[in-house]
Amino acid sequence: MDRSKHRCHLSILLLGLLLPTCLSQTTPTPSASPLPSPSASQADRLRVRLTGYPRKHNEGRVELFYKGEWGTICDDDFSIQNANVLCRQLGFVSATGWTHSAKYGKGQGKIWLDNVNCNGGEKSIENCRSRGWGNSDCTHDEDAGVVCKDERIPGFVDSNVIDVDENKIEEVRLRPVVNMAKKKRPVTEGVVEVRYKDGWAQVCDVGWTIKNTRVVCGMLGFPHERKVNKNFYKLYLERQKSYYHVHSVACTGTEVHLAACPLEFKKPNGTFTCGGSAAVVSCMPGPLFMQNSGLKKKLKTSTNVRLKGGAKVGEGRVEVLKGSEWGTVCDDRWNLQSASVVCRELGFGSAKEALTGARMGQAMGPIYMNEVKCVGTEKSIWNCPFKNVTSEDCQHTEDAAVRCNIPYLGLENSIRIVGGRTGYEGRVEVQVGSKWGTVCSTGWTTKEAMVVCRQLGLGYSMHAITETWYWDSSNVTEMVLSGVKCTGNEMSLSQCQHHKTVTCQRAAAKFAAGVICSETASDLILNASLVQQTVYIEDRPLHMLYCAAEEDCLSKSAAQANWPYGHRRLLRFSSQIHNIGRADFRPKAGRHSWVWHACHGHYHSMDIFTHYDLLNSNGTKVAEGHKASFCLEDTDCQEGVSKRYECANFGDQGITVGCWDLYRHDIDCQWIDITDVKPGNYILQIVINPNHEVAESDFTNNAMKCNCKYDGHRIWLHNCHTGDAFSEEAEKKFEKYPGQTNNQIS
Repeated sequence: MDRSKHRCHLSILLLGLLLPTCLSQTTPTPSASPLPSPSASQADRLRVRLTGYPRKHNEGRVELFYKGEWGTICDDDFSIQNANVLCRQLGFVSATGWTHSAKYGKGQGKIWLDNVNCNGGEKSIENCRSRGWGNSDCTHDEDAGVVCKDERIPGFVDSNVIDVDENKIEEVRLRPVVNMAKKKRPVTEGVVEVRYKDGWAQVCDVGWTIKNTRVVCGMLGFPHERKVNKNFYKLYLERQKSYYHVHSVACTGTEVHLAACPLEFKKPNGTFTCGGSAAVVSCMPGPLFMQNSGLKKKLKTSTNVRLKGGAKVGEGRVEVLKGSEWGTVCDDRWNLQSASVVCRELGFGSAKEALTGARMGQAMGPIYMNEVKCVGTEKSIWNCPFKNVTSEDCQHTEDAAVRCNIPYLGLENSIRIVGGRTGYEGRVEVQVGSKWGTVCSTGWTTKEAMVVCRQLGLGYSMHAITETWYWDSSNVTEMVLSGVKCTGNEMSLSQCQHHKTVTCQRAAAKFAAGVICSETASDLILNASLVQQTVYIEDRPLHMLYCAAEEDCLSKSAAQANWPYGHRRLLRFSSQIHNIGRADFRPKAGRHSWVWHACHGHYHSMDIFTHYDLLNSNGTKVAEGHKASFCLEDTDCQEGVSKRYECANFGDQGITVGCWDLYRHDIDCQWIDITDVKPGNYILQIVINPNHEVAESDFTNNAMKCNCKYDGHRIWLHNCHTGDAFSEEAEKKFEKYPGQTNNQIS
């Protein structure tokens, strides 16, 4: 995609609307009108199908059969209205989304339509406005796809018969032979089988290479392939009757799916005898999925690449470490091969999706790489050719992300949510042995709820519910788990700490743990450099601090002061809090429970929104401030994003995605009272949403730290950064920082 088109798509994705600037970049053509109404025979000839990989039956690359040839649709100006028309043509009730940039792989042949513009009510895609058949300035890198709601139109007669290509491989599995009785998860070795009709078929191993094995392992979530000892399988395979659907496979090893490799299939009426036996594959799982703890330590994953902001294991925004600071990758030319290198480097399989347009949220630090061009065999993304980024090249609206293939563990089979009003919420039930039951809600927090939503594949936890009496309790089971305590990063609830014997003081029906899950979440981060730039000391007279004292914004010793005479010494700075996530940050409490503070003339929507602490070198707190959310609102937003939240007139409170809330240094309580602090070297620490009251996609970036030198008169901040911005090594050095020896910041 060229740059102007690329930016256009990004704004569509981010804002959910077509910006005027984007519209102006589409050159109107005389043929930008509905296609000529076809005769009945022509209409019969137009067929639609979904294809590509990896996909489910109700999603895929859109292909149209016109004038005897299958071709694609360009994603320029594509919309949900277009997707609705196409899905209905395919017999589905509606669309739930659409995809761009050849998400389901690149098509071949013609690009039949470009700049398609439906109003949503048309009976066929050919009734929508477009540039006309075959008139396109696109490449197959821009092939559009749709995701249809998995519900058929009642009584739909499929006159739009789609040629079912039996020679398409969509699903692959390994059937374990050795150690079958143990039912090990994940299955790392076995006979390769491909989904065929209603069953499974084998692949002939004549000419099978380790490159084929690499592709199969990558699809199944494994980063590395192993040579297999066929002697173990010889007797078993001789006894088995194998049905071979695939005769030969010739992968290069860089493909992300077997369907992308050259394949030969059994002909419908042909006879074929495999000169060998069924292909057998052995894979090496990444450290996260290994049973052997000794091997885990040997096979550590990369320390200079990470994924951030993803709801599930193996997905997120790609961040790379350069020097001691983490930064992002620009999405120009970002593709499945480059994404697969990242996935394998982190101990996962090949990439399922290479995501563009900051689909996993935006970062705030540097952008290090642009136009990454991996072949797919590289050990690290740093070994791939790439361009250094200039400020004109990329913005964080173009942060690249990935979804990686991960091994199937079946974790979702031992947990369920029931009794809720929708499929995303409910009372948590787990399987312990052969028994299903509820979980005690004592100590149940956002962290535990996050693990449940992740295990179920439902995204993030919006709320950790401790009282579930208002949900249907007719089928409430007994309690089987209590004392659950998670770090929040576990893949399943069974990996968290819990009581050996169930002890719960609460009734199962009323106080069983529950969750409300969501596919997206907010992510707050403080602008660290602004704190460093705006810091200063003010000696503020006590007679100007009555209101602040009333709201508990001064240190305890202020109560013994000789009011209204004297002053308090305040460490002041500005806080600019950005929401870089994928959902608006909203207070946990509804407006009915917000507290009016007459002194400052506003409502508090959260008891504690931010902690301000001054720590000494051993981590002991020497002074503190705290900030209830004076009011959460959009002070300003990045270009193209509209403000939604404003505190005035009891307005809605929150921070919109792409906006920030600015607490200026000169407003009440935007300080730490350091009246009792002695000169010395300290650490200033600011923590947003410290009690995790509101769900976020990432809590590691909620804390910000600065080195601080106070000489009794003036103060200097140095090295301000968010909690996840530096490498572990740099963070350790920061903690041991002895303080500046002079007033010059190097």
